Amino acid sequence: MDTLIATLVYIVPFVLGLMLFAMTRRRANRRANRTWEESKEAGLTEPTSLHPHIDLSLCCGSGACVTACPEHTVIGLVDGKAQVVDPTACIGHGACAAACPTQAITLVFGTEKRGVELPTVSPTFETNVPGLFIAGELGGMGLIRNAISQGVQAMDSIAKLPGLRRNDRLDVLIVGAGPSGFAASLAAKEKGLRSLTIEQETFGGTVSHFPRGKLVMTAPAKLPIIGQMKFREVSKETLMAFWKDARDQADLAMSYEEQLTGIERDGDGFIVKTSKGTHRTRAVLLCIGRRGSPRKLGVPGEDQSKVLYRLSDPEQFASQRVLVVGGGDSALEAAATIAEETNAIVDLSYRSEAFARAKRKNRTRVDAAAASGRLTVRLASQITSISKASVQLKTASGPIELPNDAIIVCAGGVLPTDFLKSVGIQTTTKFGVA
Repeated sequence: MDTLIATLVYIVPFVLGLMLFAMTRRRANRRANRTWEESKEAGLTEPTSLHPHIDLSLCCGSGACVTACPEHTVIGLVDGKAQVVDPTACIGHGACAAACPTQAITLVFGTEKRGVELPTVSPTFETNVPGLFIAGELGGMGLIRNAISQGVQAMDSIAKLPGLRRNDRLDVLIVGAGPSGFAASLAAKEKGLRSLTIEQETFGGTVSHFPRGKLVMTAPAKLPIIGQMKFREVSKETLMAFWKDARDQADLAMSYEEQLTGIERDGDGFIVKTSKGTHRTRAVLLCIGRRGSPRKLGVPGEDQSKVLYRLSDPEQFASQRVLVVGGGDSALEAAATIAEETNAIVDLSYRSEAFARAKRKNRTRVDAAAASGRLTVRLASQITSISKASVQLKTASGPIELPNDAIIVCAGGVLPTDFLKSVGIQTTTKFGVA
């Protein structure tokens, strides 16, 4: 009897543990399948940047990659194997690959169905055009930590170029004041290079335009002059405040609302044309986003100051009549956020008859806001012109005019491929190859 009891003392916890493990795996499998079905339903099955490719023949189903992913939803276990179930949510952290015990995961650009066009750069971040360098998101690295690292490494390469420190030109012109451009600017200052950073919008690049309170997933990184940046999960506001303090502390030379318009060869350097003039420089470092400039509607009146291309602070639209344009996640998030957090009168216009490329959670938010009367959805509609106090729409039932104080256009961006090719930079299309 004592032997039986002793045996049960060991066996019962073991069996209960197995049952708990099985239940947990079943729940994880159901959750992953649900996420994958939602991604397919929304047409969001093709990742847009660096992402994991999983070799199922090597995958042991440990789930380490699922736990390691800072975005939480990208990878799930389906039938005991890891699968990318929320592809467009991946921003290339690479934590999954590092955590995989069987090395079943590699990080790749593009897929067999959808190629990703990237500029060709050397290990020193120099393009095929001598003296012209690329770092950060344009080269495929949108993750803050990686972008910062690339900006610093690119400047290390630039500092070794011959022909620097001539009085009649800059040593380097940095284009873009996002994470990679900011880090490169600090590195240039630290190395004593004569530099200038131009930014077509505001300091911080894309990060500065994230919605208020958005958590920016990052990892510890070292900034030249400033030292260690120890953030792991931090809000947009906290990160921007840290960066601005670092910028002011380093006394960086930066010019905002200055758009790059052209680059011409000038001896061993370049003449860079911008919306504010020209700059002579030995080297150019492009730290611009893959989206380049926001895609515009091309309608009369779009040049008014009330027309914006992203949402940063919903409160600025309080008590206003706002029209959001677009059918993707950014448009639905913007419209729902303004409707939920302010007393604004919000309309959402989309040219198609359904939000086919938006995640279910965002469609649910829009439906809830519409049901409560805080938001009006206008499908199969397009802006035809914009006036000071109104906006004209073409709809299936005929033209309409809406009173309007602000318009937010979320129509994506224009890839800078044509610009890169115009200055001679070669590009390569990646189809899921590491």
